[in-house]
Amino acid sequence: MNRREFVGLTATALSAPTLAAPPLPRGYSIPVVDLSRETARQVVVDREPGQYLGHPTTVLLEDNKTMLCVYPKGHGKGAIQMKRSTDGGLTWSPRLPVPENWATSQETPTIHRTVDREGRKRLILFSGLYPVRMAYSEDDGVTWTRLAPIGNFGGIVAMGDVKRLKDGRYLAVFHDDGRYFAPPAVPPSGPHVPVFKVYKTLSGDGGLNWSAPEVIAQHPQAHLCEPGLVRSPNGKQLAMLLRENSRKFNSFISFSDDEGQRWSEPRELPGALTGDRHVARYAADGRLFISFRDTTHESPTKGDWVGWVGRYDDLAKGREGQYRVRLMKNHFRSDCAYPGVDLLPDGTFVVTTYGHWTPDEPPYVVSVRFTLKELDQRAKAGATSALR
Repeated sequence: MNRREFVGLTATALSAPTLAAPPLPRGYSIPVVDLSRETARQVVVDREPGQYLGHPTTVLLEDNKTMLCVYPKGHGKGAIQMKRSTDGGLTWSPRLPVPENWATSQETPTIHRTVDREGRKRLILFSGLYPVRMAYSEDDGVTWTRLAPIGNFGGIVAMGDVKRLKDGRYLAVFHDDGRYFAPPAVPPSGPHVPVFKVYKTLSGDGGLNWSAPEVIAQHPQAHLCEPGLVRSPNGKQLAMLLRENSRKFNSFISFSDDEGQRWSEPRELPGALTGDRHVARYAADGRLFISFRDTTHESPTKGDWVGWVGRYDDLAKGREGQYRVRLMKNHFRSDCAYPGVDLLPDGTFVVTTYGHWTPDEPPYVVSVRFTLKELDQRAKAGATSALR
C-alpha cells in the first residue's frame, strides 16, 4: 500500500509509516521497584477453584469510593461478571446480577463513565468481536440494559479506551486484525493473514450512539492494537499508546493535536514502555502511572504485571521515564494484566487485573494498592535486588 492509498483509506492519519527510523534498544536502564511479594497490598477481587477468571476493567464513581469491576468467566470469551466495592476496593461484593444476554459475550468487556451534554451520567459496557455490542446503566450500575449492537461492525478489545473531547463528544478507540470488522463474504479458504488497524468512533450523545469507525493507525510491518489514550497536562494533545503484536518491535505511540481528527505516524516507544494493554492515570503531582503486561524483549520481569512511572513529556520525547514497578509475578507464560487503574483522593492507586498468581492454578482477579510516595522511597532505596 503506497502513501496516497494509506492516507486516503484512513482519512484521519497525518502520514504513512516510514521504515527509516533505527530500532530502539529492546531493554531499559531505569530501576525496577518490586512489590510482587508484598501481600498486604493485594486484595482478591474474585477467585473460583478450577475456573479461569480474567481480563477485568474497572470504573471509579464520583463519590471516590464506589468501584465496579467487570470481567469474563473465561479467557476473554465468557459470561460477563460484575462486582462492586463501596470502600475504594478494600472489599468486594458477591457477583452481582446482570442481564441474561451478558452470558453471550464473545470478548473482553470494558466499562467506562460518560456524561452527556445535559449532564446525564451513564456507565457504558462494551463487548467486542462481530458485532461490537454495548449495554448501559443510568443508575450507577444498579440496573443495566441488554447487550445490543452499536453498528454493523466488529472489533477486538472494544473499546480499548474512551475519552471525552473538548466539544463534549466521546472518542472511543479499538482495533481489529481483519477477522471481525465486517462479516466475510465467503468463508476463509486459507490461513488468516492479519492486517491490524486501529479505529476510532465518536458519540455525541453521551455514549448511546456511535459513528461509523475510521482507521487512525496502521503500520506495514508492525501489528498495532489495544490502544490506550492519555491527554497531555495542558489539554492540547492526545497520545495513543499501542501494543505491538508481531513481537518484532517495541510498543508504539501516536499523537493528535486536533482532538483525534488526525494522528501522527506511529513511532516506537522505549523498551521501558513495551507491553500490552496500557492504562494510564495522572497522580496529583502530574506524573503518570501506566499499567501493562510486560512484553519488553529484554526484561527481568517479562510476562509479569508491571507499571511505569514518568511524565507525559517522557512519552512525547521518547524518554525511558523514572522507574518501573513489578506489581505481581505471573506464573504461566504472559497470561495476565488487562488492568483497571483508579486513583483515590488520598493518592492511593488501586490497580486491578487477572493473572496466574498461584502456580498450577487458573488465573484470578486481584488488585494492588500503593502511592507514588511509597514507590519513590523504594526506588531511591534500590528495589531491584528483590527481583527473581
